[in-house]
Amino acid sequence: MERFDIAIIGSGPAGVSAALTASLRGKPPLLFGSRTLSDKITKAQRIQNYPGLPDVTGPQLRDALLHHLDVMGVPITEARVNAVYAMGDYFAIQTAARTYEAAAVILATGVVQGKPLPGEQELLGRGVSYCATCDAPLYRGKRVAVLGTSPAAEPEAAYLAEVAASVVYFPLYSGEPRLPGTVQVRRETPTAVLGENTVQALRTGGGDYPVDGVFLLRDAMAPTQLVPGLAGDGGHVAVDARMATNLPGCFACGDAAGLPYQYIKAAGQGNVAALSAVQYLAARRQ
Repeated sequence: MERFDIAIIGSGPAGVSAALTASLRGKPPLLFGSRTLSDKITKAQRIQNYPGLPDVTGPQLRDALLHHLDVMGVPITEARVNAVYAMGDYFAIQTAARTYEAAAVILATGVVQGKPLPGEQELLGRGVSYCATCDAPLYRGKRVAVLGTSPAAEPEAAYLAEVAASVVYFPLYSGEPRLPGTVQVRRETPTAVLGENTVQALRTGGGDYPVDGVFLLRDAMAPTQLVPGLAGDGGHVAVDARMATNLPGCFACGDAAGLPYQYIKAAGQGNVAALSAVQYLAARRQ
């Protein structure tokens, strides 16, 4: 399997900055994200403190960042990252389609807006999962519920339908899901995960659904949920001045690394994280 030097998760200003710096330092990165780069940027009306771009709109900044990536020849891998595992001398990055390997990882995931469902954190690992590809085999012949925040969750729900006895899918977005006929689709709002030691049901505005597992397939996941063993700090990733986390070879930048939530701060930290990752790789080879 090909092993990349640096993988970057997130394509906002922090991730783009890290990708450009890594490329300039001779470490073409594996950049996970979207060609739209960032919903947050797209929705911004005016940005007035980004040096060199006075009074720029969010879409204009997005287009400028995307153009810079294209000029530098940095492609974007449009795949949802479900989990990142520290394997000692490398990181395994799991998506629905395949697993990638990288010697260093930069987390530029942003922050997850909104609170977890009641019971979600308490039952994590005991019926609550964020990755169908990772945990589907544990639910062979069992009942599961899947919450999808975008169509990107549909392939994972379809995969679960091949394994589980029954799958109930709750699309939290508009449009008709494209799923196998065996998957039940319910347009109801989930309100809680129920259970004592393990998941027993999912509660929605329409009632309780008895299930053995609940898969929460959100577009964005808190970094501390994405990377087992990663240390947090008040809802953010704990980093030092080099953007290094508690896991050797793992760095974080931008909104994921804490306040203030500013595009220029995110871009600066992305630059630092990439330089630190390059230094980490150099030290390993000495």
